[in-house]
Amino acid sequence: MDILDGEDEALHRTILNGLRTFNAELFSNHPPGQDLAIALRDPRNREAVGGLIGRASRGWLEIELIFVPEEFRGMGLATQLIARAEVEAARRGCHSAWLNTLNSKARLLYERLGYTVFGELKDYPVGSNRTFLQKKLG
Repeated sequence: MDILDGEDEALHRTILNGLRTFNAELFSNHPPGQDLAIALRDPRNREAVGGLIGRASRGWLEIELIFVPEEFRGMGLATQLIARAEVEAARRGCHSAWLNTLNSKARLLYERLGYTVFGELKDYPVGSNRTFLQKKLG
């Protein structure tokens, strides 16, 4: 057993693949999960500058990461990213979505989009909270 400083992509992939294989066997009556990525592109050069990363699995969409660069905020892009992810997740058979945030402004956005709080980690980080939200799709 070794403690590693920093991220090890190969180890991450090994653990993730092992866990996904285990879960696929455990929940064999459900279709396998599918990763979901939506790129937000700079209109000037079409390079990816942000977007949404998630996973549709066992009837749920997990929105893992969402990022809109400062210069593109206030244009409704986060709302559009989430809406596109929800539509795609429903197409893939998901009935609900969930996400978590440390950002109180993002939490307000998610609540405006119909997400409700189902859990909270107090003092994560100290002086703040990590909030978990969910939404029924369709």
